[in-house]
Amino acid sequence: MDPRIDQLAKNLVQYSCNVQPGEKVQIQSVGESPKPLVRALVREIYAAGGHPFVELKDPVLTREIVMQGDETLYKLWEEVDLYKMRQMDAYIGISGADNVNEMADVPSAKMRLYMEKYLSNLTNERVNNTKWVVLRYPNSSMAQLASTSLEQFEAFYFDVCNLDYGKMSKAMDALVERLEKTREVRIVGQGTDLSFSIGEIPVIKCAGENNIPDGEVFTAPVKDSVNGVISYNCPAVYNGFTYENIVLRFENGKIVEATANDTEKINQVFDTDEGARYVGEFAIGVNPYILKPMKDTLFDEKIMGSFHFTPGRAYEDASNGNASAIHWDLVCIQTPEYGGGEMYFDGELVRKDGRFVVEDLEVLNPENLK
Repeated sequence: MDPRIDQLAKNLVQYSCNVQPGEKVQIQSVGESPKPLVRALVREIYAAGGHPFVELKDPVLTREIVMQGDETLYKLWEEVDLYKMRQMDAYIGISGADNVNEMADVPSAKMRLYMEKYLSNLTNERVNNTKWVVLRYPNSSMAQLASTSLEQFEAFYFDVCNLDYGKMSKAMDALVERLEKTREVRIVGQGTDLSFSIGEIPVIKCAGENNIPDGEVFTAPVKDSVNGVISYNCPAVYNGFTYENIVLRFENGKIVEATANDTEKINQVFDTDEGARYVGEFAIGVNPYILKPMKDTLFDEKIMGSFHFTPGRAYEDASNGNASAIHWDLVCIQTPEYGGGEMYFDGELVRKDGRFVVEDLEVLNPENLK
């Protein structure tokens, strides 16, 4: 076994999920490549005194089901999987699909039905009522997305996933404190001039408990406070289709105009339900090893010097009241290589061109987190 895999399994079980004796842990693995990690996780869960439950999924088969699925199927499917999820104390989800575009040709109406009638409630149960963590697993598909060899990508992956998240967690406290005191945020950059309030909404730090890799601090905008325009410079894959050059214009919290490389298709996403045109999350990315996009949300939303501004459902622990079947983390990078930009808290410049420029937040600059 690769010792890096053993270390990752130990981090997931002991740190991320903090598995205790007698606890039940569901391991859900997508694709073939994560099996070495699944095996290591089973051993670690047993070593912690827990009980592992393994579920293997194949995206090709999921596509086949969704292509023909109807509401009757999804109702029963949801009932069965909700029952299983409610028995679990923890959840570890690993994605290692060979083709990120496997669902690209599923009609939007079919995907909407699948998400609304099956995925939505299951995701809410997992997020709100288990100790959970989700991650990708390195394979050739991910290496292609990152435009590198598999060996080089694996080295990058384990650097990112096995960094000292305890150190990162302590460093994030200053940003949490800042955001808790902040009322108004303004973000300026190429094609972006966005203002919103974060009011009394809670602020949550993410340092390896729920996502691997991790490295973000998030809250949510007051639902009707968002005004202005944002131009995202990071490609985003949604239901197998890659969106680029996404520009959203907001009035009183609502997306009133959306354009992209496929404007019709992206508006269909935002027409999923009423909440899809409002924002459920604002987050600041700080992972020092992730510097460029690779069309994988779990990595891209943690890019050092980035932020993401998320149409759709808000998380319960930092809720602005917005509900939706979607939660789409769209990323904007503000490092000089991607056009730069400024972030202001209550009129004070706190980050410029991706680096924090106030003394209390400098601990989150990359040289201090590695």
